[in-house]
Amino acid sequence: MASSSPSPSPSSPAQARGGRNPLEEWSGRVRALEAGFRAWMAKQPIHVEAVVTTAAGAVQGGALGGLMGSITADGGAPWVPPLPPNANPQAMASFKQAQVLAAGPLVQARNFAVMSGTNAGISCVMRRIRGVDDIQGSMAAAFGSGVLFSLVSGMGTPNPVANAISSGVGFAVFQGGFFMIGQRFSKPQGVSEHNYYARTSSMLQNLGLEKYEKNFRKGHLTDHTLPLLTDSALKDVKIPPGPRLIILDQIKRDSGLAKAQ
Repeated sequence: MASSSPSPSPSSPAQARGGRNPLEEWSGRVRALEAGFRAWMAKQPIHVEAVVTTAAGAVQGGALGGLMGSITADGGAPWVPPLPPNANPQAMASFKQAQVLAAGPLVQARNFAVMSGTNAGISCVMRRIRGVDDIQGSMAAAFGSGVLFSLVSGMGTPNPVANAISSGVGFAVFQGGFFMIGQRFSKPQGVSEHNYYARTSSMLQNLGLEKYEKNFRKGHLTDHTLPLLTDSALKDVKIPPGPRLIILDQIKRDSGLAKAQ
């Protein structure tokens, strides 16, 4: 009687799941969630996106400020000498700045939450109004965050309005320079920072073709061009025949659903 040989067992959990790496699978799910959230945000009214973006920026800034405040509370900040009673306004302003930098976690969290939330909210509104992330929107957001940071932190004493405006201008100039440097070294000339690829990214993630998102960006195939895509256009951005057919079929299905609704 012939003995049956035992079936080979998978050598790893990844092989048992069809050879997929658990870390890659988890990362893909996270990217899909992010793409879905961006697609949802792109469909919301401007005030909803502004509120959500401002809140997220405030939470991130508050966490960073709290961490910095904890470091200073542990002795990382320089000692602030007492202020003489007859100090001039310039000395008073410098003293207030030193106090802000030496503040505790709660104060730092509040200051950075206001600064980051304001910057994120204004950037969001400017992007929706202008349709692009550019230096004007970046500088406007930095000016607003600088003004509110100065007022909330008390750095503007004894002339709060004048010093707040001065802080806003300083923030705007710094942010404008940083934006120009980033544009020069991180992206080719003429390519905008925000070209509205939210729906495109979400579609490619759902189809398992997220690696071709860079092809869409290189060809400037934004969300607005999705209904216009042809096989020739996808071929021009070097997407292989198989993925081209899948993408065009999905666009056709989405178009049919939209007409049915």
